[in-house]
Amino acid sequence: MTLGEHDPARRILAVSGEDRTAFLQGLVTNDVRRAGGGLVYAALLSPQGKYLADFFLLERDGAILIDVAEPLAEGLLRRLTMYRLRAKVGIAPADLPVSRGLGPPPEGALADPRHPALGWRRYGPPAGGPPAIDWDAIRVAHAIPESGIELVPEESYILEAGFERLNGVDFRKGCYVGQEVTARMKHKTELRKGLVSVRVEGAAPPGTEILADGRPAGRLYTQAGGLGLAHLRFDRAGAAMAAGTARVTMPP
Repeated sequence: MTLGEHDPARRILAVSGEDRTAFLQGLVTNDVRRAGGGLVYAALLSPQGKYLADFFLLERDGAILIDVAEPLAEGLLRRLTMYRLRAKVGIAPADLPVSRGLGPPPEGALADPRHPALGWRRYGPPAGGPPAIDWDAIRVAHAIPESGIELVPEESYILEAGFERLNGVDFRKGCYVGQEVTARMKHKTELRKGLVSVRVEGAAPPGTEILADGRPAGRLYTQAGGLGLAHLRFDRAGAAMAAGTARVTMPP
């Protein structure tokens, strides 16, 4: 059975022109050349290696489509325009609906590259019926961050957010903005913080600070079905933690 729904919280930008692939290849975290064979998940970083926006890339009809969360779309468009310089590219919004769903994919749908549990995405006339899918529960179960919630512009680092596990970064593609910091985190240091699924008894507003033995240990974000997504300091994460009145524990 196919379950699908229109996703009005997404916007599409189209990058056209003969330099479109080379232009994006020098900016984003993943290999843009693969966007002709399916969706590519990637991010744009600051020169300091901090997350600015995450998105899907797809090559279609002479343009590379960028599927990005609506609150990030205008900022991403400004950044790309700033980087354009002499590149032979055009960058503009595209009026193209986005659908996503689970089960057998409808015609034209493409697999979400982050995790099989996230099903498919489709670009064009809406596919599926009324919303019926608890995406937060899926994300929490598989430690998948969301734009603007667990992924915070100018604050998050993509490796701490799990981008390597989610197929969102390519360490062999060459240089991109923020690449040096990301590569150093990958090869020269052991991550001391990261996004993990935790057990939650009670509830807390997204972003609530987690305390372990009275010391800051991280923050609790999306919660669903007794689980939550937490960005934790691994050296302080313990068996008994609290986020406000909620009790937080690491899964067995």
